[in-house]
Order: sequence, then structure tokens, then C-alpha cells
Amino acid sequence: MTPLLTLAARSAWNRRFALGWVVLSIALSTWLLLGIERLQQDVRRNFSQAVSGADLIVGARTGPTQLLLYGVFHIGQPTQPIRISSLQALAQHRAVAWVVPLSLGDSHKGFAVLGTTAEYFERFRYGERQALRAVQGPLGFAGLHDAVIGAEVARQLGYQLGSRLVLSHGDGALEDNDHDDQPFVVTAILAPTGTPVDRTVHVSLMAMESLHQDWATGMHLPGSAAKLGEASGPTQPDLTPRTATAALVGLKVRAAALAVQRDVAAMREEPLLAILPGVALDELWSVVALGERGLQAVSALVAMVSLAGLVAVILAGLNERRRELAILRAVGAGPAQLMALLALEGACITAAGVLLGALVHALCVAALAPWVQAHWGISLRLMAPGSAQWQIMGAVLLGGLLASLLPGWRAYRLSLADGLSPRV
Repeated sequence: MTPLLTLAARSAWNRRFALGWVVLSIALSTWLLLGIERLQQDVRRNFSQAVSGADLIVGARTGPTQLLLYGVFHIGQPTQPIRISSLQALAQHRAVAWVVPLSLGDSHKGFAVLGTTAEYFERFRYGERQALRAVQGPLGFAGLHDAVIGAEVARQLGYQLGSRLVLSHGDGALEDNDHDDQPFVVTAILAPTGTPVDRTVHVSLMAMESLHQDWATGMHLPGSAAKLGEASGPTQPDLTPRTATAALVGLKVRAAALAVQRDVAAMREEPLLAILPGVALDELWSVVALGERGLQAVSALVAMVSLAGLVAVILAGLNERRRELAILRAVGAGPAQLMALLALEGACITAAGVLLGALVHALCVAALAPWVQAHWGISLRLMAPGSAQWQIMGAVLLGGLLASLLPGWRAYRLSLADGLSPRV
């Protein structure tokens, strides 16, 4: 087998220019297959680790996936707010350990603004139950207009401690929709987490209430509320939070999650929905599974086209190699050995393409990971191939070996006289 393998490698090297393009096409298909698999795994890992400390997420009665998207990932818009009094009643439940309200809806230069309490920084967990920490400044809200910003907000906008920022009502798409009468000051910058926290501006719930004192139905109503600091005594605006968008809930015992979920659905204060983050994530994956399968099918088609190119190149070269194959037959090589020779040649070409594709995949992950993290909030990890990656590479290699059997069978059928007396 070793002499046959050496002969196959040398024969392929003699036709390296034509076969080089086949190697590149196989490398491209391998890179696509490995890249989609790695992206799929890392996206799922990032989504699943975005919130690992909350047992339940509570919001207005809507779809579980929608509540998960806007409550955790700040994607989309909530259907309606929920009353703080309902969350206070939930906090009195015998199985509930803590409730952290979340208020969304505003933005700052494309980044989500989250209104919450200082307890958020104590309770929120991500990844392997890691706590949030600040690289600059203290966590919390000492003043009404303090802002704690994520790592990506600070990096992309160049903010430092003491930087002033103005929030926008809604997504900021409309002109004259800024809360420029109440600027905020950056008091802390969070360490990178690889979650939506990195792309979020955190302010207090009282600050959110203050911003919207003179707003109604999404419109600014000048003069409808006294400005902070100008009024005193009875005319001082009441900044007690009245509504929130959602809430993170921690339980004393995780086994009580289903019971608390039923109790939330039965609350009479207002219609609420409580979801288990893990279950909602499974539903989300079932929604996007069709798209994932579509990408995998496209990559598989690219791989099939590459292997078809391998067959075409080897078949096209058979006419040029008829004399070579006949000489091998004359010196004692049997038809089965010729078939094995061409099969091994195809396997060598496929293996070279697979190795090149795997190398390019690793280089792309290492080079693009910071950019993907910065622009998409997805943390890509460079790691040794897992079982899924080995299966992909093995499948491409096996496909190349099987595809090479057709030229091998054609060589098997060539007679000795056909090669020694070629037609002209």
C-alpha cells in the first residue's frame, strides 16, 4: 500500500496546477461547513450564557420567544409595560428570593438603554454564573443621572468616566426625539462579558421615570412637568417607578420554577407571563432551525460541486494517462491496483483540501473573533475540533474517496492494448 500511495502522491504532484484548483474548491467547501458549524455552536453558547442567574423572566403576556428576545437580548419591542405593583406582589411569593425590574424602550446612538436598580449588578449572572464587574468606577447609581455602560459602548463611542451622553426616546430614528434636557454622566464601565450587556447603557429606574415625566404616547409635551431642581416641596415631581418592561426573578429553590410560573399566570393584578429561559431558548432554536439547515444544505452542495470537479479533472486526465496506466499494467499492476491508485490519488487531493480548509477556518476564527465580538456581540472561540467538526471532515474525505471510485472504475475497464496502441 505504501508504494501505491507514494505513486499516487507523485502522480498528483505532476498535475499540481490543475489539481490545485480542485484542492482550493474542496478547501472552500470544508471551510464553509466548519464555519457554519462553529458559528452555530458559538451563537447557541452565547445565547444560552447571556443570562444564567435568573430562574424566570416575567413580562406582559405575549409569546415566550418574544419576551426572551426583548427582555434579555434587547431585540424587538415589548407589547405593553407591566406595573411595578405587580412585581412587588410577586416578590412577596414564598418561593421568590428576589425580583429585579427592567425598563427598556430608549436608546443611545444605536445602543439599548436599560433602566433597572442597583440590585441588577448584584443578581445578574452570565456564562458559568459569573457576576458583572466594573473595570472603571463603582457599580450602582449614586446620582439620578449616573450611567453604567457596557464594554462595547465605551469602546465604540470612546467614552471614559465623566463622559456626558444624551439618551434618545425610542430607537432615536426621529429627529428632536432626544432627552437633551437631562444629560447623563458615565460613572462606571463594565468588563466585557460577550453578552448584550456589553452593548447596553444602564441607568436607574428613577432616571427613566424622570426622563418621561413630560412625555405621552411617544411625544414630548413641553411644560407638562416641572424640571428637576427647579421645583421643591409639593411641586417636586414624583419619581417613584410605576411601570417596567420585564423582570428577572430568582427563586429560593429552582425546583419551584413551574409552580411559580403557574402562580404568575394566575395573578389577578394584571395578565403576566413567566418563562423559563432554557425552555424559551429551545423554542427559539426550533424557529431558526430551518435557516440553519438551509445554510448547511448550501455548504453541502458546495462540497458536492467540489467533489464533482475532482471527478471531472481525474476523468479528463485519463485520456492523457492511458499510456501511463498501460505501462503500469505491463509491469505487473492489476486492474484492481489501478483502481486503488486513482482512488488513493483522489483521497490525497481531498485530504489536502480538507486540511487547507480546516487551517483557513482556524485562521479566520482567530482573526475575525474581535470584529464579530465588536459588531455582533458573538464570542467566537478558537478550539480543537469537536466531534461534529471531525464528522464533517471525515464526511468530506469519505466523499472524495467515493467520488474517486468512478475514475478508478474507468481505469479498471481500460485494456492493456488500448493503452499501448492509443487512437489518434
